Amino acid sequence: MTAGRVLLWRHGRTAHNAEARLQGQTDIPLDDVGRWQAGTAAAALAARYRPTVIVTSDLVRARATADALAGPLGLVPVVDARMRERSFGDWEGLTAADIAERWPAEHAEWAAGGEPQRPGSETRAHVAQRVSEAVNEHARALSDDDTLVVVSHGAAIGLGVTALIGMSAGWRGIAGVSNAHWAEVRLGRAGAGSAWRLLAYNLGPTDASSDWDAGPDREVRDPD
Repeated sequence: MTAGRVLLWRHGRTAHNAEARLQGQTDIPLDDVGRWQAGTAAAALAARYRPTVIVTSDLVRARATADALAGPLGLVPVVDARMRERSFGDWEGLTAADIAERWPAEHAEWAAGGEPQRPGSETRAHVAQRVSEAVNEHARALSDDDTLVVVSHGAAIGLGVTALIGMSAGWRGIAGVSNAHWAEVRLGRAGAGSAWRLLAYNLGPTDASSDWDAGPDREVRDPD
């Protein structure tokens, strides 16, 4: 495998994100702030890295984020369902308070770092495996000068990076990336080992506004 750069980029904000609802694989579109985040971050990514390949989750919030980058660059995103968010089964669409009220024991286990299994939910290990396998597969086609952008989701990116750098799925050394932020990884060059290296995490255009999650700053006018 070559040593091309890989960026794992989280989608922009959705209404579920804004309301702190567990999103999972529910197909929620970007909201107005999310579309602004995607466009703003895409411009920063394009200027800094000059991406050559884009792979995206098939969920609509990821595909819209990918399109914000692909359109100006004249690229066509490759859709790969393995980049989907982790499934949380029947907890999807609920807030932490909702979950705690309806499943107090399972919520307590989850809050303590455990993995209570719900119908249709995925384990951390399964998500880590599918995302890292997909990244490795797409990275095989890269040259040293290529930059692959993988558009995915918060938990999927965190678990994928965890697996790529050789940590177990239970490792909690990194948190989820913010909306429309990214992680940068690169495979060691020939003679320097074959392990993936985490070069940066949770990068984004933080100077774009005073509050990224609130959208662009409103123009302040001097009083007449």
